Order: sequence, then structure tokens, then C-alpha cells
Amino acid sequence: MVTRPNWPQRLRHYWQLVRGDRPIGWLLLLWPTWWGLWLAAGGLPPAWILLVFSLGVWLTRSAGCVINDYADRWLDGEVARTRQRPLVTGAVSGREALALFAVLMLVAFALVLTLNRLTVWLSVVGVFLAATYPYLKRYTYLPQVYLGMAFGWGIPMAFAAIQGTVPPLAWLLYVANIFWATAYDTWYAMVDRDDDLRMGAKSTAILFGELDLPAQGVLYAGMFAALALVGRQAGLGPWYWAGLAVALLLVVWEFRLARTRAREDCFRAFLHNNWVGLAVFAGIALDFALRAKVVAA
Repeated sequence: MVTRPNWPQRLRHYWQLVRGDRPIGWLLLLWPTWWGLWLAAGGLPPAWILLVFSLGVWLTRSAGCVINDYADRWLDGEVARTRQRPLVTGAVSGREALALFAVLMLVAFALVLTLNRLTVWLSVVGVFLAATYPYLKRYTYLPQVYLGMAFGWGIPMAFAAIQGTVPPLAWLLYVANIFWATAYDTWYAMVDRDDDLRMGAKSTAILFGELDLPAQGVLYAGMFAALALVGRQAGLGPWYWAGLAVALLLVVWEFRLARTRAREDCFRAFLHNNWVGLAVFAGIALDFALRAKVVAA
């Protein structure tokens, strides 16, 4: 007798594999992409481009989670936080995971094909970054930096899609995001530091050791310095600087949360970065929106 697959349960496992139940990763990827879109367009971007990039963020983040779990299946079973992931429990096979990764990336690529040629070529680099990032923790202590490169790649793509070129402003914003992503993913790595040390995985949290909090201060300082240069180069006004001030206060709160270095506190600091990204975006969007109203008046 042939047993029919329980599709509702299987789909639930796929949903867990792409982290559909945990939107924080999607949001951390969305905010810098929207920073780039609004700066490239000088305000609200064209509707189709906004839709393509917003859907693309979800698809590529989901694909990144799948390939990350596939690459980390040797490690996740030994880490308390990840022992119940579908690839570890056997609810989803490695072959299914690779097929799901391919489908998600193909759909994302199909969306990009509706944009200009430069954006399409840049998307190929984005696929490479997303596919190779999970393997870095075996060979280098800097996978968080590489994550920042992958998570921020929507920035040069956004400028390419809207302006047909990638100006220095885009790369400056990209650098700001690398600092930011390295910092928030270090909070995340601090959660798993003991397990990673035991299993031989590498991270910035292990590299920084007892100097982790000062190193985090340097990373966040780099982020805000780069964002200040972005604001100056783009000629942004008081609303942008207000957004940066709010983001700075939120980061100060993160250090208060994580000062104990306890797992739960570091994880809360990581999650808190959603509000940091939102504050920066709100400053950019409000600055352009209110500037447009003044011009119209």
C-alpha cells in the first residue's frame, strides 16, 4: 500500500525551513533595500520596481535560509537553538532543500529579468553571495561581514534599476549596511558562541572574544559614520538626521540589553535591529516626502 504524503504537514515544514514564521530576517534585508530604493529615486520609487525588490527580498532571504540550513546540517543538531530545524529532524531531505532553493532563486531571477540589463548582471553576483555565505563559517572568523555583503547587495541593484548606474552614494550606503549587518549578526553569533566553539565553527563573536562589546561599538560607529556621510552627500535634511538620532538611541539600548552577554539578552539585541533599520528608513522617507510637499506648495 502506497502512503500518500501529508501535504499540509510537509508544507508546514517547508514554511519553517524558509523561516516564514520568523520575519525578522526578511525585515533586516528589506530596510537597506528600501534605503537604496528611496535614495536612488529621490522619494517613492516606481511601483513595479518597488514590488519586484520587495518580493525579491522575501524570496532571496527564504532561499538563503534554505541553503544556510543545508550547509549547516552538520552543526545545527549540536546547537540548542537549532536542533528542531526540518533538515536536522529529517522532516525535509537535503534533495528537497536544494530543489526548494533552486525554485525560490529562479522565481526571484524571473522578477529581475523585468528590469534593466545592469540590474540583471548584478543579480548574478547576489546569487553567488547568497549561495556561498553559509560555508564561510567553516573557513573564516568573518562570516558576519560576508552576510553584510550579501544582505546589502539590494542597494547597488536598487540604484542600477532606477538610475541605470551605481554611483558612489550607493557604495557608501552599501558600506554602512556591511557595518550594520556585521554588528547585528555578531549579537546573533554571541547566542551560539559556546556551541560554535565546541563544534569548531567560526564567527566574529569568537574572534572578538572578551572584546566583543568594544568591537560592537566600533562596528556601530562605522555604520553611523557612513550613514552620516550618506546624508551629507545626498543633501538630506533634518528628518533624516532625526531618524539617525532615533536609531542611535535604539543601538544604545541594545548595548544595555546585551551587557550581560547572556544568550537571551544577545538575541533580544539582535531582534531589536529591526527598529534601527526602520528608524533610518523613516528618516529617509519622511525627508523626501516632506521636501516634496514644500516644493509643491
